[in-house]
Amino acid sequence: MTNTHIIRRIISKKAIFFLLTILPVCLLNVSCVDEDEYADNPKGNLDALWHIMDEHYCFFNEKGIDWNAIYNKYKVRVDNNMTETQLFEVLSNMLGELRDGHVNLFTSFDYGRNWSWHEDYPSNFSDTLLRRYLETDYKIATGMRYRILDDNIGYIYCGSFSGAMGAGNLDDIMSYLMTCNGLILDIRDNSGGMVTSAEELAARFTNEEILVGYMQHKTGKGHNDFSSMEEQRLKPSKGIRWQKRVMLLTNRQVYSAANEFVKYMKQCPNVTVVGDQTGGGAGLPFSSTLPNGWGVRFSACPMYDVNKMSTEQGIAPDVNVQLKQEDLLKGEDTIIEEARRLIMRN
Repeated sequence: MTNTHIIRRIISKKAIFFLLTILPVCLLNVSCVDEDEYADNPKGNLDALWHIMDEHYCFFNEKGIDWNAIYNKYKVRVDNNMTETQLFEVLSNMLGELRDGHVNLFTSFDYGRNWSWHEDYPSNFSDTLLRRYLETDYKIATGMRYRILDDNIGYIYCGSFSGAMGAGNLDDIMSYLMTCNGLILDIRDNSGGMVTSAEELAARFTNEEILVGYMQHKTGKGHNDFSSMEEQRLKPSKGIRWQKRVMLLTNRQVYSAANEFVKYMKQCPNVTVVGDQTGGGAGLPFSSTLPNGWGVRFSACPMYDVNKMSTEQGIAPDVNVQLKQEDLLKGEDTIIEEARRLIMRN
């Protein structure tokens, strides 16, 4: 069976929810190169890495990247007498040209990455302010912290989708907040995890099955070799569902599975996205191995919103709000306060 057939078998509508994760331990490993085809030396590893990405990476055309030109740029920087550290620097810099947070190089001594999706922007989030709003008597369930604010608005902070969402836990949270005037769901700095968890939480905010986006998978080695778009649909939870207004707070560090969550929630009724644009990360990550044993991760299957537009570069909020320094000095979170005003105004 060819690698393409393996990928097509694995990437089904259901499997997508189990595979999209930022955690290396959860990556799907795909053997992309013949181990005997490339020598285990610096030049061989460069060529192996370049071919893996050339045949399987999914955003070359979307990002306008000339991968051949990048190969010519970096091949002259490699010789077989260089150290592992020097080789790692060259290969990491080559991958950095892709500007993709899902592209990484794994070694025993370092982790190659490009985190410009959030490092180049204001954080729009403060742990100190979060502690002020949660105080000390907040509740914790299924990895989320929640409480009722003094204006009878429910507040949930969800900092990760790395753990499973318990259905019973979500029922308890919804029941506790049911009498609130509205809900602030804060996912700022949530860099992803399991899409199953994102889907489980989003399912609490719709009463009917809805179209939330599309996905594709690679069908060949060419940069344009993709399947037709397949629908992603969100089914309502069988548990307690939220029926009032929701303000979903986002910033640039919302990425990967959390980015997918925002995509789902934008199609749910009564939801307004408030804050900054998300960081993106709309490619299902796969992994492979170089001849020297180093691991490489890369985006292989692109995801789209309901308008068939890529969300790789992030999702814009409905209401753009930035954390103001003067509010920070006063102990107020500009984004949370705007969300409270929007709930009470409607």
